[in-house]
Amino acid sequence: MFRTLANAFKNKEVRAKLLFTLLLLFIYRVGCWIPTPGLDAAALNGENVTIFGETSFLGLLNSITGDGLSNGALLALGISPYINASIISQLLTIAIPPLERWTKQGDEGKRKMAMFTRVLTVLLAVVQVVGILISFDRGGYINYNIYGIDIPVFVVLMLIACVLIAGAVFTMWLGERVTDLGVGNGISMLIFVGILSTAGLALVNSVSIMALGEEGWDMQPWYLLIFLVMVVFIFGFITFIDGAERRIPVSYAKQIKGRKQFGGQNTHIPIKVNASGVLPIIFATAIITFPQLIMQMVTTDGTAPVNWWTIAFGTGSPGYYALSALLILFFSYFYAMIQFKPDEVARNLQQYGGFIPGIRPGKATQDYLAKVNKRLTLFGAIYLAVIFIVPSLLFSILNLTINFTSALTNAFSSTGMLIVVSVALEFQKQLDNQLLMRQYKGFLKQ
Repeated sequence: MFRTLANAFKNKEVRAKLLFTLLLLFIYRVGCWIPTPGLDAAALNGENVTIFGETSFLGLLNSITGDGLSNGALLALGISPYINASIISQLLTIAIPPLERWTKQGDEGKRKMAMFTRVLTVLLAVVQVVGILISFDRGGYINYNIYGIDIPVFVVLMLIACVLIAGAVFTMWLGERVTDLGVGNGISMLIFVGILSTAGLALVNSVSIMALGEEGWDMQPWYLLIFLVMVVFIFGFITFIDGAERRIPVSYAKQIKGRKQFGGQNTHIPIKVNASGVLPIIFATAIITFPQLIMQMVTTDGTAPVNWWTIAFGTGSPGYYALSALLILFFSYFYAMIQFKPDEVARNLQQYGGFIPGIRPGKATQDYLAKVNKRLTLFGAIYLAVIFIVPSLLFSILNLTINFTSALTNAFSSTGMLIVVSVALEFQKQLDNQLLMRQYKGFLKQ
């Protein structure tokens, strides 16, 4: 990775792309610290704030934005509305024929889908802002006295809503510019830098508190060492599984056309063990925390529905982990069904004279591919459930046994680590491709 970065900075064109990407990421991070008028950033960062839990809806949104939501910043919504809009638009292409036709119309269809995604992003941003404002208002995190002037409630709420929605649109624009003019996928890079900044700040704060020996802090340096060893081990395990794939051998029959011979090659079909990435965890977390968010919007804390849901499916409860595992399993199979289509692969192989050794072409190949994909999806779903549940349990044990800082364990969440590893590996691949395109001279210059 470091060798790739060093080679990239030696190339003028790639260096310009990298510096432009870093500039846009810096602008995004600055926007995650500038406070929004009307939001009480000091109260949101208080010690007794519990709405930004590790696996809560607002906690997930806060980790993706790099503490932008807890800072009450201009870009507090981050890229979350655009991510949800992109996922929903992809799913709708299966159910809505006009959207499916757009995906097959080339560049014109891509422009139509991009505009549809942008409009859907604004609508989702409005919905998220309404939920956030209701939660913040009940928690007392909205300040109706701005710069010493008492402003009507409706005006303050409209001001905050407009600022946050505009921030979401601006973040979407930044991500698209990184994708078009920089290196890597802009949306993924914004999430990546947000999670890294959250984890880095939490680690620095823990080390500084330990060094100063503040009163009430009894964590020893070797406790932090144990935590870092666990994080490195989890990172290594995630990296190993992320690159794991099943390679199905494929052979092409020899064909003689005129005086030339075609085919006769051996290749393979790669099927990743964890093809869905972190999406099943994000979907499962959003669904399991969504009812609690709705109940908090229409009821007050302490009522029977909220108490029942907190006890039965609240963060850390057995019901929460069981339901999360089932939802991760369901979304893993759902996403695999959308991504990998055995019937199309089998038809293409048969059309171009390819076959899997020992398997008949046609229906038998389709059944074999579907069987392999289901087994890999099951293993990938179990892996995601384990990587989601086990680190959370281990970090909870650290908090209970040795009075570990919850801010540090929340920052290094399993979801965040999965996203960081996936984005880092994808960034390295794209950087290698950029270097390969500019260093390959071709046969004319040899």
